[in-house]
Amino acid sequence: MQRIYYLFALGLLLGFAACEPSGPISNNDIPQPTVNLRLTKDITPLGGKPPLNRVAIDRLVLQNLMERDQFRWDYVDDYTVWSAATITDSLVSIGYQPEGFQNLDQRIHEIDVNQGEWKAVREAILKYVEIEYNRLHPSDEPIKGEDLIAFGEKPLPYLNLHLYDYEIIASLRNMNVIRYVEPMGYGTENDPSIRSASGCGGANGANVPASDYTTVSPNAKVSWNYSYMNIQNAWNLSQGDNIVVGVIDSGISSSQNKLNGGFASGWSGGRFRQKYGFHETCSWWFWCSNDGPNDDCGHGTTMAGTIAAPRTNAGSTVGVAYKADLISCRGTNDVVINESNEKDGVSDSYYFLGGRNDVKIISMSLGDVFYSGQVADAVRYANNRGKLIFAAAGTSLTWTSWVGVIFPASMSETVAVTGVKTGSPTQRCSVCHDGSAVDFIVTMEDRNDSDRVPLSLAMSGNTPTYVGGSSVATATTAGIAALVWAANPNQSKSQVYNRMKEAASNYPNRSGSFGWGQIDAFAAVNAVP
Repeated sequence: MQRIYYLFALGLLLGFAACEPSGPISNNDIPQPTVNLRLTKDITPLGGKPPLNRVAIDRLVLQNLMERDQFRWDYVDDYTVWSAATITDSLVSIGYQPEGFQNLDQRIHEIDVNQGEWKAVREAILKYVEIEYNRLHPSDEPIKGEDLIAFGEKPLPYLNLHLYDYEIIASLRNMNVIRYVEPMGYGTENDPSIRSASGCGGANGANVPASDYTTVSPNAKVSWNYSYMNIQNAWNLSQGDNIVVGVIDSGISSSQNKLNGGFASGWSGGRFRQKYGFHETCSWWFWCSNDGPNDDCGHGTTMAGTIAAPRTNAGSTVGVAYKADLISCRGTNDVVINESNEKDGVSDSYYFLGGRNDVKIISMSLGDVFYSGQVADAVRYANNRGKLIFAAAGTSLTWTSWVGVIFPASMSETVAVTGVKTGSPTQRCSVCHDGSAVDFIVTMEDRNDSDRVPLSLAMSGNTPTYVGGSSVATATTAGIAALVWAANPNQSKSQVYNRMKEAASNYPNRSGSFGWGQIDAFAAVNAVP
């Protein structure tokens, strides 16, 4: 079905090439609906060129990654952006703001896109797209700009539109009220060789030797690596009581009792767990439907288990903050934010958690080498609302293993975490990323056995499963943050971060690859606020 749509869209592009003007597109060609829309430069016509193929686009992506250590769509020209949209799902994310508006990154939590000049700009963009689309497609049934909206109305200043006309995409990219225009569906391909090693899995429990855990009352398993962060000693002072942690991932398994009906059992009573689904499945944009909060991948279950699995007598693993409250937001289908519905789901999750006054911490062990403007908008919204956001520095096998810290961990608004091996000198885990954006590290791989990684909850049952990479390091650190915050609930997020920083192994110095180092959870919890 999807392949048929791509061919159909390409046919439209070629069929209506004659409708494009023969000279550069200028301000005289821009319809003026309600506000002053103008081009910041003239647009070079497509000239009948077919879109670039994936090989050519990937070459440009790779070149930018090698030069800049990240990839953003504003690094390339209009033709490349249009090509990337055309050969995927033709979905683009459009960030906007009134002309002259300043410091949106710091003020994004204050604006209301349904009021005043924000609403006027949004309506002007939709009216422009409507006029241009109908002009370029005169034999089609006329459409309204709203007809091209995907995933519904958004509370932050961006639109998701289905666009496959070069002239419209190029003009929008160079318009005075536009911050970005990005193809949503283009990313690393769905090839296991470039997926996260800590990705989907953990469906079944593993054959776990006794050396990989210790048993604590009432009969809970503590993962072997907790001792490196002094977590058990920290439990004498704090267990994460009354701290709400939001997890953005692939959801929670409906079959894992310890994250459902048994979440508040054993020594973990008196707390709550909520789960929500923000991931949409679509074969066509007006047929999108939410596919619920439950985990079909396994990654979200293991991350939730690492952070807050209950301490019970069932022989299952215990989470770092086993008395913390948990809110799970299913934003993705897997571990890489590389599809349109995943960018939408992650953005919606950040907005939802950012808007909840009870949420203190957000943990997301997902990412990509592709920067997303709308995900960044949502991260900034949540950060500005006072949330302490932890993000995975990156976990890869081949294609991206040499890249530094991935997005959104590369953002200054997030706390980037990576995993390291046991022993000295400090060495990143076999599949982990490092770099100057890293804030903290977590020991999570045996130096002599790369398969010996931490334990967490499986998709069902009490038998533990293994999970590795910067993913588990991030979830572990989020759990430590909950312990620190629970020790003094009146702290600000900056105070919590500083206590963690000052209790880390590299402090007062910061490593160029491993940040402040590994946190001593007991010292961080026990520090004078």
